[in-house]
Amino acid sequence: MYGDYLDLAVRAARAAGEIQRSYFRGGDLMIRTKSNPSDVVTRADRESEEAIARMIASRYPDHALLGEEGGDRGSAASEWRWVVDPLDGTTNYSQGLPVFAVSIALRHCGETVAGAVYAPWLDELYTAVKGGGAWLHRGADAPRRLHVGGKERLATSVLGTGFPYDKDVDPDNNSDNLARILPHVRDIRRMGAAAYDLCCIASGTLDGYWELALHEWDVCAGELIVREAGGVIHPLREGRGVSIAAGNRAIVQEMLKYIR
Repeated sequence: MYGDYLDLAVRAARAAGEIQRSYFRGGDLMIRTKSNPSDVVTRADRESEEAIARMIASRYPDHALLGEEGGDRGSAASEWRWVVDPLDGTTNYSQGLPVFAVSIALRHCGETVAGAVYAPWLDELYTAVKGGGAWLHRGADAPRRLHVGGKERLATSVLGTGFPYDKDVDPDNNSDNLARILPHVRDIRRMGAAAYDLCCIASGTLDGYWELALHEWDVCAGELIVREAGGVIHPLREGRGVSIAAGNRAIVQEMLKYIR
């Protein structure tokens, strides 16, 4: 039912990935800051979003779009709304670290029905449509259906997390959660790209993940991919952006003993 939409999301994500590969580890990124020195943007972010927006508008001119760089476009009255993070993990990208991704989701009447997350340098494409499962397409390999990991104890689990851009001015910056949970887990990773973190949950590469003060474009596609892989997304709180925990049900319940 949503296959045509997913096909467009995949084509747009791959097109943006080509832009990002062309600039990666080069000297002409045109790095700028946005809200503070920790919040960076490059020409690859901007050019990727414009390429994605053009492709969507050409195919579905009546659809709305929310992008990290360009904000809202199109009719607010549309039942169809694309949610785009053109380059999730810009800090990694600007430093030459290869963990970054394109995230594209489509919502219909407020419900996410299709999503694609593409990590260009790793050549990993994660996809899902509502009711169709979650899938990993890696290089020339056959697509692999994804399932969240089965661990039930924190002591054997590797978790992912991150820190908000306003960590220097808001003490609610996740450091307290980290301090509480760290003694109880096998280890913790900070990937630096929320969309990719969520895909690692879907594939079982990470066992659990939490983060505070995210945005809709960071998580919209990844949340669908996690759910379609059998995982759960648990909202942590209101009033701190999008703050979530993700994993299988047992691990999320264990995490909630220490994070809030």
